[in-house]
Amino acid sequence: MSIEQILEKLPALNADEQEKVLAFIDSLERQKQQLKSGSKLGKKLRQIRQEIIDSGLPLLTAEEADRKKAERRGGCGEDLI
Repeated sequence: MSIEQILEKLPALNADEQEKVLAFIDSLERQKQQLKSGSKLGKKLRQIRQEIIDSGLPLLTAEEADRKKAERRGGCGEDLI
C-alpha cells in the first residue's frame, strides 16, 4: 500500500478512527525502534557471545548446546536430541 492510498482513505474515517490509525503507526515505530536497539537481555547475551569469541573458545553448535542442556538437566530431554 502506498502513502497515496493511505491518504485517500484517511478522510473517510471519523476522528476516533483516525486517532486509532495514528496510535497504530506510533506502535509500529516503537516496535521498529525496539528491534533496532534490542532488549537488555539481548545486549547482554551478545556481549557474552563476543567475550567467548574473543577468548578463542569455539562456539557450540545447536546440537552441542542441546546436549549440554540435557546433561545439566540430569539427562532429561536426551530423547529430543
